[in-house]
Parts: sequence; C-alpha cells; structure tokens
Amino acid sequence: MKLLGLVGSNADLSYNRDLLQYIQKEYVDLFDLEIFEIKDIPMFNQSQDLTESVLIQNLKRKIFQSDGVIIATPEHNHTVPAGLKSVLEWLSFKIHPLQDKPVMIVGCSYYDQGTSRAQLHLRQILDAPGVGAITMPGNEFLLGRAKEAFDELGNLNDEKTRQFLGETLHKFVRFIGVASQLKEPEPLPEEDLHATGQIATTIPDVDMHAEDWVEQAIEKVKPVKGATYVELDRGILTVDQINALLKSIPLEITFVDANNQFLYYNHNADSAQMFAHRKPGQVGNPIGDCHPARTYKHVQAVIAALRSGQTERVQMPVPTHGLDKYVVHNYAAMHDDEGHYAGVNEYILDIKPIIDFYLKKTGQQLTGGSVDAVSSASQKVTPPIAPQVDAISSASKKD
Repeated sequence: MKLLGLVGSNADLSYNRDLLQYIQKEYVDLFDLEIFEIKDIPMFNQSQDLTESVLIQNLKRKIFQSDGVIIATPEHNHTVPAGLKSVLEWLSFKIHPLQDKPVMIVGCSYYDQGTSRAQLHLRQILDAPGVGAITMPGNEFLLGRAKEAFDELGNLNDEKTRQFLGETLHKFVRFIGVASQLKEPEPLPEEDLHATGQIATTIPDVDMHAEDWVEQAIEKVKPVKGATYVELDRGILTVDQINALLKSIPLEITFVDANNQFLYYNHNADSAQMFAHRKPGQVGNPIGDCHPARTYKHVQAVIAALRSGQTERVQMPVPTHGLDKYVVHNYAAMHDDEGHYAGVNEYILDIKPIIDFYLKKTGQQLTGGSVDAVSSASQKVTPPIAPQVDAISSASKKD
C-alpha cells in the first residue's frame, strides 16, 4: 500500500515533519509512505493561476497515485497554517485529486491540546465542495508537548503514545480498504486515438497514414542527422550515436506523443522477430491505426490513466509468446520540463532471462505457489487492461 504524507508546515524545523518521518520508518512493513513538502508551493492566488505548474501537477499526480493521504498539521492561532490552507486551495481550484481520497489527520503542538482545534478545522476544509476527501472519522492522533515527545533519534518516547499511533494507523489501513469499495471509478476523458488534433511538435501537411511518412516528414522539417551533435540533458551525442545507443538497448522501445501519434521505435529487429511486430510503415500513424478496433477501449484506458496522472506506469505480462518466456509490456508516462504530459514510452522485454541470470548467480530458487502468466501479486493495473493491448509559527519554535 502506498501512502502520501503531507507536511502541513513550511517551516524548516517542524515536529510534524518529525512525526511523519517516524511513521515512515516505523511502519515500513505496513505501508510505503512518501513525504511531500509544501514549503516550495506558492501561496494561492486566483489571478495568477499556477495549476499547471510543475510543483502543483507533481503533487496532484502523487495524490492520485496514492491509496491514502496522511496530513500532519500544526496549529497556528487555533487553526491550520496559512501554507497548508493555500495548498488545499490549489487542490480544489481547477483540479480535485483529494476527491474521495481517504485522509488521516495527525498533528503535533508545543502545548497540551495537540492541534485539536486545527484538526477540527481541517476536517471541515477536507469536507468542503471541491475538496471532497473521505476523512477517517473518530480517530485523532494529537501529540502535545512535542518538544519532549521525541528522543535524539527521532523516536517517540512514550510507549502508550506509540501504541495508540500504531492502532490508529492500522485502523487507517482498514479504512482505506473500506473506502475503496465505496469509490466510483473516476471517468477519464476520451482519448483521440486517431490523432485528429495537433500539438506543438506535430509536423503539419504530412499524411499520418502514409507508408513513407518518415521520408515525407524528413523532407518537410530537414532534421539533423549523421555526425551532427545533439545537446542532451547530461551529455552530447551525434545522431548516429543516439541511434546506435537506442538500437543496442535490449528492449523494444516505442514512443507515442501527447497527440497519440506513433513517432518512433528502435528498429533493431525485423517485424516477425519482435514481440510487438512493429513495421517501418507504421511510424507516423495515429495510434488507433496500429490496433484492431476491438482493443480500442483498453488502449484508451492505458493512455487516459497515464495522461491524467492516475498512474505513472502500467505493467502487463502478455502470455502469448510461449511458456519459455515471460514478456512484460510496460507503459510509462512522459513529461516535459514543465511537468506537462508528453506521451507514452512503451518498452517490452522478456524478463525470464533476467530472472534466470539472478537465480544462477545467487543460488536462490523460486518456490511455492503456482505460475500465473497473466497477472502478478505486485501488479496494480488501473483501470483494467486486457492482454490484447500491445500499444503503444516563530523562528525559535518547531511546529
């Protein structure tokens, strides 16, 4: 289970951050907790819409991809800090990632009340239209006198406090399970699999369906080639070196852009020898042209989930390649430097040789259970995917 811990303070020193860090290390066997800092997110200003900024989009994706959220809030003037309130404003302005998301509230304070009034206020905010979180009822973890609560290693000193926190966290895990049964799947926008629109990198006036799309596009845009150097994120390579590098990678790599146009695959084998059977004449096609119509709803489900930020990656074993192989199709969302969706990187590989190599080198064995060539206990596919898819406070205090 994956949870997101939201530090409700933008202070450099915060007992609420310490509490989340304690939960993160102490309950690693119960869930995977990722801690998110709000201190770099600018204050909410409707006149300067930053909904599409990297920071807010990144937070949106992390909330979407988590099973639940733990918010650790200080108490400032009997309420939540301005920074936390501002973040919740961003998350209910044009985007609503907390809608129907299970949330648990915890909090530390210097005094005996342990953020009780702030927690009550936060519950009201989380219940507001536009936020719509499912806040766990009847369980408050209020840590008062926080300065004395932690030892030098960041652990909670009091045994009863540790026990109560553990009980509350176990209840939250069960609460997430119950809440997930009540939640209706969020409808995602329909994907244009025929790429009828355009994006900034679309090459205009070249027929996407043409067998020689690549040659026509080259003639149109005059791309660099050969020994011409290309500046990359961390390195400089020639076009020839980039091609050689991509062909040498022992994966089948396919790139579909944000307009759902199939633009590239690393052509290192003939079509008949490939798991996905890519053909040179398919490059340039809308992704819909690369699949039979019966698979469209599954292709749309994968792309819509990646585009929306509901998930960053979909993994799907495909059993049709024989019992001597375990072929996995991986679909990863790509983003530009501004955090905007940039397309799908599909990479396909047979992982059985990797597993065999590992077992041989370590002397370990696979034991127990039966082989299921279609699904995996560690696999989480959202939404459902069918096997046919081959697509592409003050400075002196911590709060």
